[in-house]
Formats: sequence, structure tokens, C-alpha cells
Amino acid sequence: MNKPFIAIDRFRAFFGLNRSLAGLLFMAILVGLGEKMAERFLPLYLLALGAGTQSVGFLNAMDNLLGALYSFPGGALSDRWGAKRALMVFTALAMAGYSLVILVPAWWAVLAGAVLFISWSAISLPGIMSLVSTAVPKNKRVMGVTLHSFVRRIPMALGPILGGILIARFGTVPGVRIAFTAALALGGLSLFIQWKYITDTREQGKPPLHPWNSWRRFSPALRSLLASDILIRFAEQIPYAFVVVWVVRVRGLSATQFGLLTAIEMATAMLVYIPVAAMADRYGKKPFVLMTFVFFTAFPLSLLFCRSFSAFALAFVLRGLKEFGEPTRKAMIMDLAPEDAKASTFGTYYLIRDVIVSAAALSSATLWNIAPAVNFLTAFGFGLAGTVLFAAFGKDIPQGAGTSPLSPK
Repeated sequence: MNKPFIAIDRFRAFFGLNRSLAGLLFMAILVGLGEKMAERFLPLYLLALGAGTQSVGFLNAMDNLLGALYSFPGGALSDRWGAKRALMVFTALAMAGYSLVILVPAWWAVLAGAVLFISWSAISLPGIMSLVSTAVPKNKRVMGVTLHSFVRRIPMALGPILGGILIARFGTVPGVRIAFTAALALGGLSLFIQWKYITDTREQGKPPLHPWNSWRRFSPALRSLLASDILIRFAEQIPYAFVVVWVVRVRGLSATQFGLLTAIEMATAMLVYIPVAAMADRYGKKPFVLMTFVFFTAFPLSLLFCRSFSAFALAFVLRGLKEFGEPTRKAMIMDLAPEDAKASTFGTYYLIRDVIVSAAALSSATLWNIAPAVNFLTAFGFGLAGTVLFAAFGKDIPQGAGTSPLSPK
């Protein structure tokens, strides 16, 4: 066999690449690019159409709420229909929302259309994780999830740039409508790729569609991971909205410098994805998830000691390292989920986690108004509790093993 073909085979084997996974990755890039070049500018579009600032706040609140509520139905429908069919339906719904915004240039149409497209990532993620878990060998599950997380960063970086160019060239209202037209076209191309290249993973039988039934099938190890993850997300969300306020208004850095800090965070995350995935698939997942929780915990504490750009740069490297084992954590959820209901289990996990964690956003302003240090130290305390809980009770899946036994019903 020629050396180039040997190299290609080794490349595919290392990343666990196959037809279905490649189709999934292209789908993520296409849909994500349309999503980010259009949706990121919705607040400007709403204001340009004459809506008040309350509509912008309502859009943000709706995004958070729908992101939590869509997780379970997205997973349940993926298990019932198969991941391929479910993803195609979810993409078609997003395209319907884009069409409404394009055809009706009114603020109410934006909010109505957003119900269909604004939480595409949330409703599709359980199906995507289910597809990854079946498309790649078990010993490459972390790598498959990591590749999805990695390619998602491509449209996250390019989409806002392209959308900004369109707005600068054509103005806010025409530019955003052109961006949504492009998103519609990319969604159509994505549908073709899903139909052509992704293998259907539909299972026989119909798993229960009620979250309580799914929760009862959580193993003790999955419940332990969920409890730890909730505490860690409190550590993330309590300071989340106030990080930019701390950097720019309190410490006096410029908005451009904050943008550079965000770029440092993103670059750090992308650099660690692949090597960590390779090690997690080989040596086990718990150590890498535990390190992720450590980085989540350390970031809010580190902010208290930052007064210069260089110090903040180190802190945002730390923030980027919180992605150290995030794909590994998602793969661990899939490992611990029942074989016949992986997507609905994943959706239930995120439904429970995100609904509870939404309380963190409500408490963050109160803590900040007491003092920024109270906000950051409270976040650190929650993170420390979550890290200790996972270190003590978190379970790993032995390499080559299947899912853990189900808890009694």
C-alpha cells in the first residue's frame, strides 16, 4: 500500500473518522456558520426595527429558557425517530424560523421566528451526542465529541465577522436579512449532507418520553456527575455576566483588550481539545473531567488578583482550560447512559442541570451589588464543593466496558 494511503488510514483511525462523523462535522460547520452570522446581531436588528430594549432582554431570557426546556424533547425525539431524522427535522424548523424573519421585517416576527431557531444547538445536541456515540468505536468516543466541539469553534469565529461585514456594507436591517438568507441556504445544504452522509441510528422500540422516567434510569454514577456539574455551573454562571464589567469598568481595560482576552480563551481551548481527547480515550475520563472542574473553580478566584492586561491574560488562559475535559464530560454522560435511550438521557441531564443553574443568574446581581469579591468568592465556593464531590464520588468507565448497570426502577 502506498505511504500516502497508510498516512490517511492512520489519520482516520486516530480521529475515529468515518462517513457519518464527517457528515455530522460538516453539518455543524454549515448550520453554525449561518447561526452565528445572523443570530449574533439580533439585538441590533430588533432595535433597528423599532423595538425597545425590553425586547432585547426578553430575547436573551427566551434563549436561556428554551435552551433548558428544549434539551429533553430533543433527546427523546432523537431516541424515538433516530438521530438522523430528528436532526433533519430540527434543521428544517430552524430554516422555517429564518424564513419568517426574512419575509416579515417586524420585531414580533423576530421573536416568533426565534422560538424555532434560537435554541437549535440545545435541541440538537442530544441527538448529535447520540450519533457520535454510535458512529465511532467506544474507545474513540471522547475524540468524536471533541472533534464536534472543535469544529463548532470555526463558525463561532467566522460567523460574527461575516455578519459584521454584511451590516457594514448594507446597513443593519438589510445586512441582517441577507445574513438570514445565507443561513437559510446553508441550512438547506446541511439538510442534503445529513440525508446523504449520516447513517440512521434509529433503535427498535419507543423509549418513554417523560423526563421522570428517564431520570429513574439514571445510574448512581450519572447522578453523582450531574450533582457535581450543577455546582460547577453555579461557579461559572454567578460571575459570568459581570466578567466584562470587572475587566473594563472596574479594572479599566479597553473593550478591545477584552476582545483579545476572549480570543486568548478560545485559542487555549482549541489547543487542548485534541491531545486531551486522545489521552482520555486511552487512560480514562475521570481525571480529565476533574481537572476541568478545577479550572472552572479557579477562574473566579483568579479575577480578584488581576490588575493588568498580562495578569488577565493568564486568567483567561485558565478560563480557556475549563474546556480541558468538557468533551470528555459529555462522552462520560453517554457512557453512563442506557444503551437504548442515550439521547433522551442526555437531554434529561441538561434539562435538570440548566433549569437549576438558571437560578445562578438570578442571584449573581445581588451578590455583585454586595461586592464584586462576594460574587467571585461565592462562585469559587460552589466550584470547590462540586470538585470535591466529584473527586470523592465520581465514577469512571473502564476502557472497553459498556455502560454501567442501570439503577433500579
